[in-house]
Amino acid sequence: MKRLATVALTALAPISWGSTYAVASELLPPDRPLFTGVMRALPAGLLLTALARTLPKGEWWWKSAVLGTLNIGAFFPLLFLSAYRLPGGVAAVLGSAGPLFVVGLAALLLGERASLRTVLAAVVGAFGVSMVVLTADAALDLVGVVAGVVSSASMAAGTVMTKRWGRPEGVGPLAMTGWQLTAGGLAIIPVAALVEGAPPALDGDALLGYGYMMLINTGIAYWLWFRGIGQLSATSVTLLGPLSPLTAAVIGWAALGQALTPVQLVGMAIAFGATVAGQLAAARTGRSFSSSERNDRNISIDLTDGRVRR
Repeated sequence: MKRLATVALTALAPISWGSTYAVASELLPPDRPLFTGVMRALPAGLLLTALARTLPKGEWWWKSAVLGTLNIGAFFPLLFLSAYRLPGGVAAVLGSAGPLFVVGLAALLLGERASLRTVLAAVVGAFGVSMVVLTADAALDLVGVVAGVVSSASMAAGTVMTKRWGRPEGVGPLAMTGWQLTAGGLAIIPVAALVEGAPPALDGDALLGYGYMMLINTGIAYWLWFRGIGQLSATSVTLLGPLSPLTAAVIGWAALGQALTPVQLVGMAIAFGATVAGQLAAARTGRSFSSSERNDRNISIDLTDGRVRR
């Protein structure tokens, strides 16, 4: 039951990320993806770090910078570049290939040998996502494809290295999330300034949208994601990724009036089924809670408490 609860909480992260498109298209200034990346990451990182009341020490300064760059600082700009260059949902398909990168890197760096069922779940999940998001006018662009592949590889590497390095003794996922979001947000600032120039004027809708992005879509979502990495295998966590484009499709249908075709509905069923099958396959490996991260079960997850209880 503990594993099921951990999987369910971790799944809330990609589900939340699935709302990004709707919020951005309805509330945020257009054509400012890098500024949006900064507004998502940096304020949330500073807030979580302040709540945790813990700063990195020693080697964790550069480790946090590396993890923040992989998971946030490089991932966000490359993801946005891919989305702008690849119409028809091709970027989402490339993103759904992330679990395959994690499977390979986890085997190489963590010794997590994925079963055939796990690999098949990742492949079938990506196929299901492609049925949901690809359209007849989908076109390929070399720069966009490279950006999409590298963004997936960056997030995969960040996920695996987060698992490999663990956390300093006595430091909880709240602090680790804050460090990474802060480092990632700082890494995006010079790129945003160079590419997009000065920040745009913000109206009430934009402030509401950025507030949601900062608190729910990024702060809480990434805290749940990194907490899940600490308690589950890297492969198990990343196999939850297809929930993001599936959520985006459901929100588009329910809130934005976008139609869902029979092919898309079948694709959603396939992708969701593959996600569940992937979790069942991962559960059979007996790696639900790694020994190096067992102390997670004794750490408070109360966001309103600044202390980290051991």
